[in-house]
Amino acid sequence: MPMNEIHDPAILIRTLAEFRYEMRRFYQFSEKAALDAGTHPRQYQLLLQVAAAPEGTNVTIAYLAERLGLKHNSTVELVDRSENEGLVGRYEDSADRRRTILRVTRKGHQLLSKLAGQHGRELNEAAPRLIQALERIRSHAHKEAE
Repeated sequence: MPMNEIHDPAILIRTLAEFRYEMRRFYQFSEKAALDAGTHPRQYQLLLQVAAAPEGTNVTIAYLAERLGLKHNSTVELVDRSENEGLVGRYEDSADRRRTILRVTRKGHQLLSKLAGQHGRELNEAAPRLIQALERIRSHAHKEAE
């Protein structure tokens, strides 16, 4: 990017708009893929968070609410629906019997594997555009900090 463009607010605005557009395209792809697979997009997000929790992390309602950006009661409803569909299971926490730990079921893992593969392929195509926009934003922020 030429130096005179780095401090141009119009360039930053266009770059931010392009980044948001690319993110929105991916988000729309993700929603459609989940729906086509027979699940709600938020259930896919829930499966991702449960399955990808760091080792040793107890996946609780509170953990999921934080990771999904949802309120506690909304998370409970989402977990209830996902459990009813056989995607996750609830297990008593051996260390604290008042707490429930969530795990992805075999059915949930199958769905997650299918969707993760589709998402990986889509991200492989979108990555160059997303990276370019992020690099331009980062460059702008770096130059502004100087």
